[in-house]
Amino acid sequence: MASVTLSDVRKRFGDLETIHGVSIDIADGEFVTLVGPSGCGKSTLLRMIAGLESVTGGSVSIGGNVVNDVAPRDRDIAMVFQSYALYPHMTVAENMGFSLKLRGLPKDEIDRAVRSAAAILNLEPLLARYPRALSGGQRQRVAMGRAIVRKPAVFLFDEPLSNLDAKLRVQMRQEIKDLHQRLGTTSIYVTHDQVEAMTMADKIVVLRNGRIEQVGRPLDLYDRPVNRFVAGFIGSPAMNFIPCRVSQGLLVAGDGTVLATATGALGASGDIVFGIRPEHVEIDPAGIPARVLLVEPTGSETVLSLEIAGERILASMRERTNADIGSTVHVSFRKEARHVFDANGVRLG
Repeated sequence: MASVTLSDVRKRFGDLETIHGVSIDIADGEFVTLVGPSGCGKSTLLRMIAGLESVTGGSVSIGGNVVNDVAPRDRDIAMVFQSYALYPHMTVAENMGFSLKLRGLPKDEIDRAVRSAAAILNLEPLLARYPRALSGGQRQRVAMGRAIVRKPAVFLFDEPLSNLDAKLRVQMRQEIKDLHQRLGTTSIYVTHDQVEAMTMADKIVVLRNGRIEQVGRPLDLYDRPVNRFVAGFIGSPAMNFIPCRVSQGLLVAGDGTVLATATGALGASGDIVFGIRPEHVEIDPAGIPARVLLVEPTGSETVLSLEIAGERILASMRERTNADIGSTVHVSFRKEARHVFDANGVRLG
């Protein structure tokens, strides 16, 4: 196992710089997710750690050693890809043991390593099969088994669950997290799915346009996003935003609706934005009137689309709600869960 450090890492393709001075410290044994929208640079960063992309500026260190000029095979890392990358003409056992065979290890040692990894991943009954006879989830477990047999210092995952259906993604997400807890190997996981990031990571790195927006533990990012981008990206359904202004110590929407007290935003001038997560919108007979636009019962909760102050917001209700489309309900916003951002999207409180 080993720590991973990125220091002012930059990547340029010709005249276009896509990674702009990224610095990250990943502790030995930590599970870190790189998350962000498509094109934010997360896969490019992962490939630079793996040695599959060159570093234009800054340094990548693994276990305290700078590896900028070290070949991928010599970095003591193992990578799991979105596409599985299994050899179709090899059995599961042969796929898993191929990297050890290339190292020239004795056959009995390879067999022991393969069977040990297969036991961890419940692959023993599948060792004689070929990839074409496996489901998507089984193929991904084989890809992970191929990484495990190498006993690397660092696991790198590049959106490994993107090709799986929703139910299987949940199952494989749990298996990867369980695997990390059992092996304790430093793991860096790239995903565009913030739910994967929240449920799996010890630490999340939120990226946008090749820059870090925020780094922290999942619930820290959820509860205290530093800006509107992070607030809107982390959380599902996404945070609601209502434009407003400060007036006499209150947050007032454009139509005059009072949203909340201006705690954290006192002294702010000009346009600001009030933010509230859907699960923190509560039915309150003494609250703000809201017109019901849509009702979506899911069984465990009811999601209401509401119109407040001319803005459409979502409310997630744990209790069953009998609201009708077109009717008016009254809501309030949980006091300790309110967010305020300035016109540039920076958090005020």
